[in-house]
Amino acid sequence: MMAQVLPAARRYGIAVVTVALFGLLAATTDGFLSQANFRNILDQQSALLIAASFATITMIAGGFDISAASVFVVAPLFALQVENATGSAGLALVVGVAVGLVVGVANGLVVTALKVNSFIATLATSFMVFGAGFLISDRSVLRASTDAYPAIARTRWWGITTGAWIAAGVVAVAWILLSRTRFGRHVYAVGGNAEAARLAGVHVARVKTVAFALAGAAAGLAGVVSSSRTLSALPSDDFSFVFGVIAAVVVGGTSIAGGEGAVWRTIAGAFFIALMINGFNLHQVDPIWQRVIQGAVILAAVSIDSWTQRRPT
Repeated sequence: MMAQVLPAARRYGIAVVTVALFGLLAATTDGFLSQANFRNILDQQSALLIAASFATITMIAGGFDISAASVFVVAPLFALQVENATGSAGLALVVGVAVGLVVGVANGLVVTALKVNSFIATLATSFMVFGAGFLISDRSVLRASTDAYPAIARTRWWGITTGAWIAAGVVAVAWILLSRTRFGRHVYAVGGNAEAARLAGVHVARVKTVAFALAGAAAGLAGVVSSSRTLSALPSDDFSFVFGVIAAVVVGGTSIAGGEGAVWRTIAGAFFIALMINGFNLHQVDPIWQRVIQGAVILAAVSIDSWTQRRPT
């Protein structure tokens, strides 16, 4: 009986606890069920959902991408330089995604061709990308020069911002790519056992490189969407964004060892954390205690993953 319960709990547990948290907040928190609150949560989570959906694929493939933070910060700096020079928001969006794609491809090649550990490789490229951001921006805040750039994420369709609609589209693409394509099956195979996948005819290096490339492009898009919401971009060396991305992926149940996970789990993990923070804010919980509890939740998720990995099948 226990052998049947554990896999089910591992697969659907995050969905159950997210629904339970939603119900608890709905019953105990004034203002939680308002449309304005839900729209605010969706809008605030849009950039994270974009990056986390493809970061999930990278982690399932056995990679660990820290550079999402630097791409998130720097891609909009390049995008706004282009927007300021040309007045084209569309071109700026393309450039922002392209910056992330280039960084992602570079990460994939370093990991697969040079055999550098993915954590170390992407940490190193992060510092390089952060440095490029300071150089291209001349260490100053960049702002949009037209109304078209803010419209990328701030326009409303049926009451929902375009940033949230973009996030929904990206999540759908990542979900289908991972669960319904040959590439997705190869991602699971590579993350589960790279040598066995190679012997079965899977091009392991190509799969990993594509996974890093897609994650980089998604982080670039997330950065542009975020800067469109805030109307500006600032050079920094802040890693906080990637911590949020990793938290969503890990809390969602994707294994840090690779080979197991799903995009829907990451979305559930992201909304579990978002609902938790929203509840804290509505109840005016001290931000220091919020950090302590968030850290405990992430530690619990990683511990559960490690424990289930050690259990015999």
